[in-house]
Amino acid sequence: MSEVACACVDLSLAGRAFTSRVHVFSHHSTPCTPRCRHARLPHPLRRRTRSTGLIMKQAGLFDAGGTRILLDDVSGKITLTPDLIDAQTAAQWFRALHDGIVWKSGRRVMYEREVDVPRLRAHFRTDDPALPDVLQQALGRVRAAFGAPFDSIGLNLYRDQHDSVAPHNDKLADIIRGQPIVLLSLGATRTMTIRGKQPPRHVLRVDLDAGSALLMSWETQLHYDHAILKQRAPIGPRISLAFRVREAGKTGDVS
Repeated sequence: MSEVACACVDLSLAGRAFTSRVHVFSHHSTPCTPRCRHARLPHPLRRRTRSTGLIMKQAGLFDAGGTRILLDDVSGKITLTPDLIDAQTAAQWFRALHDGIVWKSGRRVMYEREVDVPRLRAHFRTDDPALPDVLQQALGRVRAAFGAPFDSIGLNLYRDQHDSVAPHNDKLADIIRGQPIVLLSLGATRTMTIRGKQPPRHVLRVDLDAGSALLMSWETQLHYDHAILKQRAPIGPRISLAFRVREAGKTGDVS
């Protein structure tokens, strides 16, 4: 069996110039090219591959609507819809939320000391009379696309390359069992790292472009952590809208 496990896939969707890179590999992965920045360990095999059957049998498939199926097995389902929101609308929504939301900073305990949360946050219940019009529009689009009765929207503002969210899974006690989590991205592209909790700890790295929507099923939170890591290269601000179906009174502000 081949040990090549890294797949860098360029997506070209009809009607829109769109390129995304999705990397899937295990601890013993091989980059698809010698210069692949996702390489982790050297390996004598340096050939390009378009298949990741060793890792995730469903990765790389598309459904009828252009949604990319990144994972679909007993551990759950993860999909990426690259252009749920068109570029012009995504840019308008980003500006409205960036300038119009009252963003809040926070503190947390890490390594026995209190530090700043490396991003700004906000949250709305969908029945809030003060729900901004942009979020009402986004809610309608996401509900229609994914068919879930989302009632909670957590917002995160990643101001630059220094902002991040550490590897974590959503607290399932706060989410209605069986309901998905959808992350709608606006602004600059950031890479989400999704990593298995158990060996061989397979890793999926997905570029989240403006207007894209990433769906993670409830079950994936049992088996995978996800993160937006800091990066060295300068990057502009990104806003993540996290749609969930929550228990009454619960809030959420990560991813």
